[in-house]
Amino acid sequence: MDAAWVALALTLKVAGWATLINLVLGVALGHAVARWRFPGRELLDAALTLPMVMPPTVLGYYLLVLLGTQGVLGGWLLQHFGLRLIFSWQGAVIAAAVVAFPLVYKAARAAFETVDPQLEDAARSLGQGEVAVLLRVSLPLAWRGILAGLLLSFARAVGEFGATLMVAGSIPGKTQTLSIAVYEAVQAGQDDTANFLVAVTSVTCIAVLLGAGWLAPGQVPGRGPLRR
Repeated sequence: MDAAWVALALTLKVAGWATLINLVLGVALGHAVARWRFPGRELLDAALTLPMVMPPTVLGYYLLVLLGTQGVLGGWLLQHFGLRLIFSWQGAVIAAAVVAFPLVYKAARAAFETVDPQLEDAARSLGQGEVAVLLRVSLPLAWRGILAGLLLSFARAVGEFGATLMVAGSIPGKTQTLSIAVYEAVQAGQDDTANFLVAVTSVTCIAVLLGAGWLAPGQVPGRGPLRR
């Protein structure tokens, strides 16, 4: 079972970093799309939501082409910094972040759209800059929906399989996350290990979903409207 605990620790590490990345990018882009009007806005929204509906293996292939040693970004990072993302835990973080990103982005956009623009205008009329309006008005009013999206993103990152396997592979102790470890255990006929890993993954995801539903039921499918 030692390998199972190693896989759990690595999964939490990957999911944590992926969620942190999505916190920054998802909230920033969610706020921009919710508040700004510009040509191609809906096209950008569709592109940012695409990872939610695209097969993870297809996303993994795109990332492999982009981050590989012969890819545009991967080749540049290798040449200038000696950084190789393929078959590394950092590559697993990027794969998990891309797959889970729409959950944060959509929740953040919806949360910001529920904030009354008149409150933001009132803050501006009092001399507050855009950053101050975001930090003192918009975020405090939208934080429940954003946090719910972050929890869902974390749960999705914990269970990510296809893109991670394509980009990071299955290296025990280095890139083998929980979902990949389950697959390997089943393939090897290690039913006890597989059952333990499945139980850990299931409990983690259920706990996160319950937390997300309690924080912002309107953001979780099957729950009622937001509480006042």
